[in-house]
Parts: sequence; C-alpha cells; structure tokens
Amino acid sequence: MSDRQLGVVAAGHPVSAATGADALRDGGNAVDAALAAMFASFACEPLLTGLGAGGYMLVVAPGRAATLLDFFVEAPGRGADPSGRAPLIPIAVSFGDALQEFNIGAASVGCYGMAAGVCEAARRFARLGLERLTAPGATLAREGVPLNAQQAYIVEILEGIVTSTPECAALFAPGGTLLRAGDKLRQPELADSLLRLGTEGSGPFYDGDIAAAISAWVTGRGGMLTGADLRAYRVVDREPIRVSYRGREVLTNPPPSAGGILIVRALAMLGAAPGPPTLEELVRVMEMTQRERTPEFLEGLSDPEFVRGFLNASGGRLGSTTHIAVLDCDGWACSVTCSNGSASGVVVPGTGVHLNNMLGEQDLNPLGFHRHPPGRRMPSMMSPTVVLRDGEAELVVGSAGSNRIRSAVLQTIIRTIDDGMQAADAIDAPRVHWEDDIVYAEPGVDTAGLEAEGRTVARFRERNLFFGGAQAAARAPDGRYSGGGDPRRGGASIVVAAA
Repeated sequence: MSDRQLGVVAAGHPVSAATGADALRDGGNAVDAALAAMFASFACEPLLTGLGAGGYMLVVAPGRAATLLDFFVEAPGRGADPSGRAPLIPIAVSFGDALQEFNIGAASVGCYGMAAGVCEAARRFARLGLERLTAPGATLAREGVPLNAQQAYIVEILEGIVTSTPECAALFAPGGTLLRAGDKLRQPELADSLLRLGTEGSGPFYDGDIAAAISAWVTGRGGMLTGADLRAYRVVDREPIRVSYRGREVLTNPPPSAGGILIVRALAMLGAAPGPPTLEELVRVMEMTQRERTPEFLEGLSDPEFVRGFLNASGGRLGSTTHIAVLDCDGWACSVTCSNGSASGVVVPGTGVHLNNMLGEQDLNPLGFHRHPPGRRMPSMMSPTVVLRDGEAELVVGSAGSNRIRSAVLQTIIRTIDDGMQAADAIDAPRVHWEDDIVYAEPGVDTAGLEAEGRTVARFRERNLFFGGAQAAARAPDGRYSGGGDPRRGGASIVVAAA
C-alpha cells in the first residue's frame, strides 16, 4: 500500500466518515466526500439532519474563488392564512446539567433547502455522479444503522419529540418502546426518497409529488409550508467573510447567518493581542460578542451597509445539527454544516422526510416566534469555516450545537493555531460557553480565575453534547493530514490512504 494520502474526512458518525472516505478512494474530491457523508448521516444521525433540513457549504478549491452555498431554511407562508396556524408545542429537553426548551409541531416547520443544496453542490463541484453519492446512504437507511451510544442518548433526551406523532414514534419507538443503543433504526421510505434524489434531482421535492405530499401534510395540521414556498426556494451563492488571525486568513459563513460574523468579531478582538488568549480573555470576548447580538444586530443582518459597518468596527482586516469537514490531496476543502433543529416530530408518510422545527427554535427566533416574513432565511448560528495559510487550506472546521456553535468553532481555531494542538486534541479539549451571565464549563477547565472575577460558573459533571459537535480536518506543513471527530456526539475522522 502506498503511503500517499488522498485526504481526510471528519464527520459526526464513524459510518458517515467511512462513507465519505470511500468517495475519496473512488476518485471523488472533497465535495464528493462531504456529500456522500451527508447522505449517510441521514441514516446515522437521523434527528440532527435529513432531507427536511437546511444548511451551508463552504467550498475552497485551487484557482477558484471560495464559495458559500446557502441552502438554509426559509420562513414559509406564501399564500397561507396566519390565523389558521396551529400553536407551537413546547418540549423541555434536559442535557443533564442544563435545561433547554424547544418548540415542535407543524407550526414549527420551515421551508427546507437540503435537496436543492446537495444537488447544486454536486452539479457545480463534484466529480462523481449524484446517483453514486446517494446510493450508500439509501442502503444504510433501508437496512438500518445500529444506534451508537451518542445517538441513543439523543433519542433519549428528545423522547418528547420522537413520540409526539404516530409517524415519528413508529420510527423511534416501535411498539411503544424507545430505541436504545444497539437497536437498528430503519427508514425504508427515506431510502426511496434518496434514490429518487439521485436519479431525478431536487425537482420532486420542490415542484413534484413529494413536495405536494409534504405541503399538504404540514398545512393540514396547521403549518405554513405551502407549495408556493417550495416552488420559490433557491440556493443562494454568498461570498465568505474573512478575517486575518495569526498570519492566517479565516473564511466563514456571512450574513444573514449570525454565527460567522460573531466568530469573525471574536477573532479580530483576540488577534489584537500578541499571544494566545487566557481563559478569562476568551470568556470576556464571548460575552462581548454575545451582547452585540441585539435586536438591531439581528434586524440588520440582511442590510449590507449595517454588516459592513459592524465588520469595520472589529478592528481586524475583514473581507440539534451536524458538521462534515474534508480536505483532499488536490487542494480542495469542503466545510458543510446541516441542521434539522431538534426536529419537529413531523414525518410525512410516503416520503420518510422528518421536517425541521426552525420556526420553533428559540436561538433562531430571539425576538419572538413567527416574526420573519415568508421567504426570509432564518438567522442561523451555523458557521462552516476554512483557515488558509499562504493561500492553502490548513484547517476545515465547523460544529453543531445551536448557540454553542460559535464557541466550539472559536475554541477549536484557537487551540490549533495558538496552542499548536493536533485536530483531534483540539476537538477533544474541554470547552466553555458564556450565555446569560453564566459560564458553562466542562470538566478539566480551571475556573478559579473566572470565579475570582465574580463570574457565575455552571460546571458540567462530564463532557456533553450541549457544548457542540465539532469536526475538524487539518493539513500539516509537510502535507500530512489529520482529523478530529467530536466524542461528544460520536464523531470520527479518517485519513484516507491511496491504494
């Protein structure tokens, strides 16, 4: 066997990563590997992503401008009567040491972008055909994937969601018993939809029989997702925002997403200091950037002039979710984050599509629910990121974790660049997160300095998916690859060797 490396794939599940690695071995590039891993994740990480979700993909390729494909969820409601909207259904979810409320049901469902996004990415960037890329995921969905400990934990804490409708309960609690670690989740209808996606493209999902079935099911239960919403959906090209940090250039997700611009702001502040930040400095910057997430900030994300002014003020030179990070030997980098929120509990019969609950996610609706006009992209925290050194991709990173995404991404960048950690060690290291005047800390974080400053510290007893699910792919100066899959969510990375 050759010691030449084809690249590295990091994903939220070992089977997802292995499926992406197979695509590299078959001659695919980083985008092929990311897409194959994404389709596998629908079977392996079923409550975090899927055909009813949305996301963002950042692609960096030699000789091309970096591209951010925005296929995130839009607010629905074209032609719908808001007076007929059903109430959101609140569900309390315990992370053991923190409690969070999610809202589900038909009224929580936004207009999905997944099918459109993956087809656009395959058409523009991939080498392998879409039929080849969807086939492994379809097989996994049909035959079933045993739940690992992390996915079983997610099913457990989301029990109120997965048992909220008969269709969802039939998948996750067949016979009335919740699936546990080692049990197989089989999704034959999803397998059929994936195969159709591979052969027919996204058409059936936006202006065909699948779209009609989904819209009728949702609107019939008081949701706002109309056929007009689906027909109008388009993938949007966006230019990544950039910031210089320690001699690198960091590219990430631009507005109207909120996460990337706050990461850029934080890196600009931290980069003004000569050395690695202390824990106290890091938390201070987390607090400052979170406090800047005001109503004016959120309303201004769709205004280019506001965004330009916000970035210029930074002082730097600025130009439930799953993440996949890929680097390949031809210089391609792909960072893609997708999310179904915490999932809505709404599974449409005949399609296998479990729809998102983005209209019910507090983190995406901090000013109140149902305020976004139809067609507006939801202001996600998802932040697929690529770090360039001398113009070449050195680090690909992103995370799951709702409002904790930017904390996880920021700390991974600091640990790889400032602390010189390998990708796996940077992902594995204990994290902190500031929110609502509380510093949440994993075991292993020395909080004495924070407590001396008078901060309130909430200590977790063990590592927890509350702190995100980050994945990272890295290239060393000698061209060797490494990766890190987040153990908090059962992530894995595979360095792919040439045959």
